[in-house]
Amino acid sequence: MSGRRIAVLGAGALGLTVAHRLTQRGDRVTVFEREPLPGGLAAGFEIEPGMWLEKFYHHIFRSDRAVAGLIDELGLGDDLVWPRPRTVTLRDGRVHQLDSPASLLRFDPLPIADRIRMGAALAYLRALPEPARLEGRTAAAWIRRSMGKRAYEVVWAPLLEAKFGAAAEEIALPWFWARVHHRSAELGYLRGGFQRLYQALADRVRDAGGDVRLGVEVREIATADGEMRITTGDATDRFDHVVSTLPTTLTCRLTPQLPDAYRERHDWRRAYGAHCLILSLDRPLTDSYWMNINDPGYPFLALVEHTNYQSPADYGGRHLVYLGNYRPMDDPLLRSTPEEALAEFTPHLRRINPDFDPSWITERWGFAAPFAQPIVTTEYRDRIPPFETPIAGLSLANMFQVYPHDRGQNYSVELAEKLVQHLGR
Repeated sequence: MSGRRIAVLGAGALGLTVAHRLTQRGDRVTVFEREPLPGGLAAGFEIEPGMWLEKFYHHIFRSDRAVAGLIDELGLGDDLVWPRPRTVTLRDGRVHQLDSPASLLRFDPLPIADRIRMGAALAYLRALPEPARLEGRTAAAWIRRSMGKRAYEVVWAPLLEAKFGAAAEEIALPWFWARVHHRSAELGYLRGGFQRLYQALADRVRDAGGDVRLGVEVREIATADGEMRITTGDATDRFDHVVSTLPTTLTCRLTPQLPDAYRERHDWRRAYGAHCLILSLDRPLTDSYWMNINDPGYPFLALVEHTNYQSPADYGGRHLVYLGNYRPMDDPLLRSTPEEALAEFTPHLRRINPDFDPSWITERWGFAAPFAQPIVTTEYRDRIPPFETPIAGLSLANMFQVYPHDRGQNYSVELAEKLVQHLGR
């Protein structure tokens, strides 16, 4: 396949890694990205010139070797830092540290017998090397049986319901295994923002002769006369091969020639959008990095105080707080202004910190993205599409294929490496 004309749709972690590897072996690659910056869901924004922050909170784990290796390959490894920030759970109006076996033993919303039982179940999942024996089972049912009803109601049901809404009882147990098995207390962050990684990847593609077209929206994918054709707003470009890293449902929408049988099996429409309201404060709001909201009535599922993880000095002295949500794509929150979201959220910030006053807020930003959280039910695995579509010359690779995980920069990089190997056969 060396020297072929290849289009890559999407300039996120997956698309840019694919483009980087293909240009390394001599292919002529053109990347199409609708947004004005590379990075996809990991893209950042400039809070002031030269100072980047992610639109949606991001970190990596010690087990995320693929993305850590890519960061090092691009000469950014010295800026990848590994703090161990404080992770807590809000329950019964109190904040409880819950990020280690020792802290679990101190978690007094559960009786000691339930804490031990829960710890044993989590240890089992961490020790289980593969999730094959867990297929066909739901996380909710397994947690109730293995950890007990109280552990489910106090710890896990609020998290599953906040993340997956009405589908909480349907979520596949292998997904839960992946969340437990691969996570670490030490969290990795690229100082200056992960935007640096994606800009470096885009630069590598260009330096190798590739073309990265930002702010260009693809309108149609088609095949004719043995060629693949990509139509944008004002032009049609011809390629030998197209790699779409867009969500499957969007790829199907853009490709009218895909057969109905393929759509019926693989066009998985069950996904939520992501929403983050980011606040810049003139002082800290909490003393933790990550706060799971396990009390009812809150309009956000997590409070992530980024500057309890990275230094406020890196952001001009700002104290930066994310208020995160996953919601159905027709939820009004995804279309709200930062001011509207803040008006809804402010009373709940006072529940967390009674001293909080809106005068602490110096800046605010709001971001939303569709198809950010797949609904990973027990039938999800059977609907994962292969790399090759029924259209010769069109490959598909996206985060809906990283099962039993559901997203993550590391898994996108791993999937990109697998796809490039596949294309080389």
